[in-house]
Amino acid sequence: MRQGSIPGTRGRVRPLTLLGDPVLHTPCAEVTHFDAELAALVEDMFATMYAAQGAGLAANQIGRSLRVFVYDCPDDEETRHVGHVVNPRLVTAEGLLLRGPEGCLSLPGLEAGTERYDEATVEGFTTTGDPVRVTGTGFFARCLQHEMDHLEGGVYADRLSGWRHSRLMRKATRANWYRAGELT
Repeated sequence: MRQGSIPGTRGRVRPLTLLGDPVLHTPCAEVTHFDAELAALVEDMFATMYAAQGAGLAANQIGRSLRVFVYDCPDDEETRHVGHVVNPRLVTAEGLLLRGPEGCLSLPGLEAGTERYDEATVEGFTTTGDPVRVTGTGFFARCLQHEMDHLEGGVYADRLSGWRHSRLMRKATRANWYRAGELT
């Protein structure tokens, strides 16, 4: 991606994978090649995220089981954060543990109160292999933790228990995108 270019403008919108698809429930593989193909994937991820009006997107949400995510997300002070991280690792998740509404492009139209820390730091690389460190607070911290869960093979529904989990799963089975037999 050229410096100064708007992410996603040269990418193509890809179909989203939905809850129940095995790729969403399997830990993603490390990226080993920092090349034009990786840069194109990140462009496609931005294009797909923007088309779906999301704040973040992990590669497995478009069917690629690789440790990559993109984001365009505000923090609680309305500061916009835009970027991507390749082979990220969650360095810290700390501060207050808050329950807040959380949705996901792979569970369209649904949301549930999910607990997340209000501070998070992720380290990884850019598409060119340069080290990057991203720190977020508030809603942006929630976004970083959410995308990291995807790369580990999880979705926010996995963090729910009891009636919150049951209610979300009932809503998922009634959704027009739900395909019988895919939810576990």
